[in-house]
Amino acid sequence: MRREWSPEDVVACWTPVGPDWELVANKSGPTRLGFVLMLKFFELEGRFPQFVEEFPQAAVDYVADAVKVPAEDLAKYDLSSRSAKGHRTQIREALGFRPATRADEERLTGWLADEVCPVELVEDRLREALLVQCRSDRIEPPGRIERIVAAARARADRVFCAQTVARLGGVCARRLLDLVAEGNEDGTALLASLKRDPGAVGLDSLLTEITKLTAVRQLGLPEGLFADCSEKLVAAWRARAIKMYPSDFRDAGEDVRATLLGALCASRQAEITDALVELLVALVHKINARAERRVERQLTAELKKVRGKEGILFRLADAAVGQPEGTVRKVLYPVVGEKTLRDLVAEAKANEKAFKAKVRTTLRSSYSSYYRQMLPPLLNTLGFKCNNTAYRPVMDALALLAKYADVDGKTRFYDAGDAAPMDGVVRKDWREAVVDDKGKIERIPYELCVLVALRDAIRRREIYVEGGMRWRNPEDDLPGDFESARTVHYAAIRQPEDPKEFVTGLKRRMTDGLDRLSAALADGSAGGVKVTTRKGEPWITVPKLEPLDEPTGLQALKDEVVRRWGVLDLLDVLKNADFLTGFTDEFSSVAAYERIDRATLQRRLLLALFALGTNMGIRAIVATGEHGETEAALRHVRRLFITVDNLRAAVTKLVNGTFAARDAAWWGQGNACASDSKKFGSWSSNFMTEYHARYGGNG
Repeated sequence: MRREWSPEDVVACWTPVGPDWELVANKSGPTRLGFVLMLKFFELEGRFPQFVEEFPQAAVDYVADAVKVPAEDLAKYDLSSRSAKGHRTQIREALGFRPATRADEERLTGWLADEVCPVELVEDRLREALLVQCRSDRIEPPGRIERIVAAARARADRVFCAQTVARLGGVCARRLLDLVAEGNEDGTALLASLKRDPGAVGLDSLLTEITKLTAVRQLGLPEGLFADCSEKLVAAWRARAIKMYPSDFRDAGEDVRATLLGALCASRQAEITDALVELLVALVHKINARAERRVERQLTAELKKVRGKEGILFRLADAAVGQPEGTVRKVLYPVVGEKTLRDLVAEAKANEKAFKAKVRTTLRSSYSSYYRQMLPPLLNTLGFKCNNTAYRPVMDALALLAKYADVDGKTRFYDAGDAAPMDGVVRKDWREAVVDDKGKIERIPYELCVLVALRDAIRRREIYVEGGMRWRNPEDDLPGDFESARTVHYAAIRQPEDPKEFVTGLKRRMTDGLDRLSAALADGSAGGVKVTTRKGEPWITVPKLEPLDEPTGLQALKDEVVRRWGVLDLLDVLKNADFLTGFTDEFSSVAAYERIDRATLQRRLLLALFALGTNMGIRAIVATGEHGETEAALRHVRRLFITVDNLRAAVTKLVNGTFAARDAAWWGQGNACASDSKKFGSWSSNFMTEYHARYGGNG
């Protein structure tokens, strides 16, 4: 039962009413107080307290005042006495409850295993569900709740394993079991590669992930192996499997072993597919951005070589600032001359055309000489699908690329008989690079245009990838009963069913917002918001927020920390956090076994985590020379132990340890967190989204 009660809640929940006083009858003293508290406690919780300390102090004080008994007398009420047992019998009969029998326990175990355990894994919530069911059945919860929950979880696991093994079939199950068989080095290597995260964005990473996905698919996992299973349940088995070594798998029963490996391989197959798509999206962006940066540097260098432009710009700026109210003809033309300005405009337009042409040339060069080798394996590995007819040209273009995947790269043009879609695939500024003077379509620039169009369509989720999770068919994200209960679901998200009404409302809200912004900018009430330019494009700038006043007592708290512990080194804080919670125990190797003793591994992990978390870098932390570790040793730990899954498990353990150590009387029950910087991901079709190079994606 919760410990904190507002005065209003105490009055609403703990006040004895008419029938309650009839049950109290002529009871007096501690018996009177204890009986009323047990009665109201049972009404609220559906069970009796095990200790008098379970009664909230606010409720004890309130009920003691209501029954005219000193609150201190509650200490004299013994919950194990004969009178307390009689009180429990009286309360059960009055409220229509009965004690649980062994048959009830068996039935509740079966219900929990069949209905709740497949979708809920947290033990406290399983216990809460059991108590709710007992109240629904008008049964006093049995005293062996923990045993019932444990038995239900074990039964649910057995059912899940049997179901998974049956779906795998004999051949596929044997392939999975062979992965961890003694002496199977290929299987051990595959498991190790499955546990590794994809590397930095690049061609090598993409080809490595393609090889990894191909190897997993050769296991022949049945389609829809866990289609009707809770995602939380599959994720729990995957998390358990990813921390196990081949010897740990061999120690488990055969059904459990096959289920663990099936959950791991099926989850990683979808995750690797998603990783491949994300690598493709990032790589196409990287190719384009790198080409533009390279050409910008070249043109900037050429621009600096042209004499006189800086002086002309200075004279224009000086004249404009000196006479801001004047017209261009009266102020600027006398300084520079109309012909000079027209020549500059013509030169700028020529430079812009030259810039785009150079970008295309640079793109073509880097793609054809290096990145083009990713295309055939990518098209053979990923299955792109689309439900939107507007993006049919992109799908047709992909089919054309797949048809020519095995054709010699020296073949420059597509055959005249092959239809190469242009609209929706090739941008207008690329047409002259794709189509030559004779109307032939050149392969390399066309492939680049297809990849760019594919990237944009994937980011908008107009094209999806089979076998993925994040990049799967968007229709799979809808509830299973969406079509039959469309009205209910639209009402839940408070949106109209008519798309025209939705678009009209959205346009109206956006127009109203822009009108309010325009009015605020005009009358100066925008709070410092301004419309400026950034890289020649309009840009809305928002001023930095003023710092808030320091909370009362914060400085005193800081002073007391300094007085007790002095200035704390951040690495010491990390080390002490590990000493108290043991979060480094969550870091297991992706290799087949560990040879590093735990104390050495703990030291290397803390150093590597500190280097990565502070952005100091492993080389810099080694240069301090205060720990005796080499750069090679720390990079070895970084490569084999610090993975996304291990980091998530360590963070979970650290956060839970913080919650357990926190005094709720001081800090409350909240579990929100703050960070100095956080990227919130979003789809590129979101109007507010923006690609950020540092965080590698939209947000």
